Amino acid sequence: MAQKAEIRSTFLDRLYSVLKNFWGMSLVFLGLMILLRLAELGLVFQTHVLDFTFRDVWTYGFLQDLEWILYFLGLLFIVFLILSLLSRTLAKIVLQVTLAVALIVHVALIFYFLKTLLPLGKDLFAYNWNDLILTVSSSGQLNLINLILGLVLFSVLLLVFHLGIKFFPFQLKTSLYFTAALYALLLAFTFLPELISAGTSETKRNVELNKSRFLTEQAFDYWIYGGEYYFDFYLRGSSDDLLVQKEFTNDEYPFVHKNNYPDVLSPFFDSLTQAPDIVFIFVESLGKAYSGKNAYLGSFTPFLDSLEQHSLVWTNALSSTGRTFGLLPGVFGGLPFGEKGFLELSDEFPYHHSFLSVMKDNGYDVRYFIGADRKFDRVSDFLEYQQVTQLEDESTFLPGYQKSPSQNGFSWGYADKELFQNGLRKLPAERVAPQVRIFQTQTSHDPYLVPEREVYQQKLQAHLREYLKLSTAKINEYLAYQDIYMTVLYADDAVKLFIEEYKKRPEFANTIFVITGDHRLPEVPMASRLDRFHVPLMIYSPLLKRRDYFKGISSHYEITPSLLAFLEKNAGIQLPEEVIWQGQVLDTTRTFQSMIAMPLMRNKNQLVDYIHGEFFLSEGQIFLVTDGLNIDPVDDPDLLTRLTGEFEEFKNKNSYMVQTRKLLPPKP
Repeated sequence: MAQKAEIRSTFLDRLYSVLKNFWGMSLVFLGLMILLRLAELGLVFQTHVLDFTFRDVWTYGFLQDLEWILYFLGLLFIVFLILSLLSRTLAKIVLQVTLAVALIVHVALIFYFLKTLLPLGKDLFAYNWNDLILTVSSSGQLNLINLILGLVLFSVLLLVFHLGIKFFPFQLKTSLYFTAALYALLLAFTFLPELISAGTSETKRNVELNKSRFLTEQAFDYWIYGGEYYFDFYLRGSSDDLLVQKEFTNDEYPFVHKNNYPDVLSPFFDSLTQAPDIVFIFVESLGKAYSGKNAYLGSFTPFLDSLEQHSLVWTNALSSTGRTFGLLPGVFGGLPFGEKGFLELSDEFPYHHSFLSVMKDNGYDVRYFIGADRKFDRVSDFLEYQQVTQLEDESTFLPGYQKSPSQNGFSWGYADKELFQNGLRKLPAERVAPQVRIFQTQTSHDPYLVPEREVYQQKLQAHLREYLKLSTAKINEYLAYQDIYMTVLYADDAVKLFIEEYKKRPEFANTIFVITGDHRLPEVPMASRLDRFHVPLMIYSPLLKRRDYFKGISSHYEITPSLLAFLEKNAGIQLPEEVIWQGQVLDTTRTFQSMIAMPLMRNKNQLVDYIHGEFFLSEGQIFLVTDGLNIDPVDDPDLLTRLTGEFEEFKNKNSYMVQTRKLLPPKP
């Protein structure tokens, strides 16, 4: 009996030691997570101007954190218990390190969110190592001081967790109660509905999210379900309510259809005497929220506003992606996304054509200019596939130009004014062939460092007072984002200088300018989930005989089919009989309507949005879209089923294309 009592006593002592170690550190972890939530909310409301209050998000934010902590500790307890059977010391060290790393990662995710107002998700896994280093470097956070601070924080956390064991010397019964409560609460949370705000405000939902939980779930989804797969059938969605009735011709190539796009632009142009030049101006982070007529934040692009008065303007225009990676494939081909964006298929691009290749086949020279690295996001791979005539980036600038201000020694490249000036100098002196010329800016991009800072600080103050006519209180709210708004003003000035210089060139009279943004920037709070895709879109040309505003929803996908149909009719260019454009044509109605259907990719690896007609499907929720691209929730199970089926059909075809590389049959 004495031996049995000794064995039982040893078991209870070991169990007590194990539970004391776990709960001593876990309660410290719980307390620190709650403090981090308070700090996060405090910093969010201190850094950003939001249309909701601390009290509006605290409850759901706390519940999000609690649910994540329960899941995390519940899993960690099982691992800790197994390790304790091998070695209590090893289990204690692993638990200390794991909790410390989890907190440091959580702090890093909070700082990322404070900068972008977007939680980091599976887009983390979509960038190659070089692009990831460039992106982190641009934020200024990758430096020796931050690395040292990280090591100090890690050491302090290890000590705090060790001391936690001494601060919480619970009895065995209390520790067992804690363990039972952990799994009971975990079970209860499993049966609760989603603990987050419903509604249209993406920013509010993002604030409430637990950033570690979001990244973990996104990573799990990417690693477990991220592989591409497809079914060998296609359910053709109805196109009765779309502008173009597409006739698909080949199930082996499910995106291929006959080229039967109508010409909608001719009524607005004078008769052409020769093939026109086409100039594209892509302005980084130019969102409709702060540019053009009825911009709800007020317009920060006075020159583009004036240019609208002489242009064709689409007030409800969409980009295809929430980041720059989708700009060129979207505008020039309406191409499917692949898994991480079409450009990431550069190891073996599926055979395809684009606006650029079609124009090349018709005798046009294609020239591309950017002030950044053309290799970022694999832009150069895409353009070289199109066999462009001229490809200029930061490595080919003429002497005498200065790069953008740097952040801890890092700069994205040359600012927008230098981009346009260098590009104009590098254009051929004589026009020996019709031209497609593309200028892509980059200054209005994180870290938002504007040249001539003092000049633009004064210009911003004057713009807020005199152009937008804001009160002093309102001006102070806008100054919370002064670095961002200064770069938008700068980009607008750069376009102004470019257009003024281009007017002096002889080819100006025969040029059509297409001006748009790649996406709306996320750092200024967005009004809705659709807001990130809402961009200005205008066509400006001395060849126009009519100017107008159009309210029909159009997108980047509609640019190529519309321009090619116009040029076929008016300039005699030859078009392929079969095409792969996903878009319709630009909608020239003056009243609001939506006759398009398209997927929208927020970030690389994040394909969760789809629009068809006046309905927007986002993360399993339906919204009604109205003029201004405002959205309101709709409860319609049948509509949800239909739109989900259409969206899945696209993803099925998209996956098939990635695996087979069958997008367009190669030329014989």
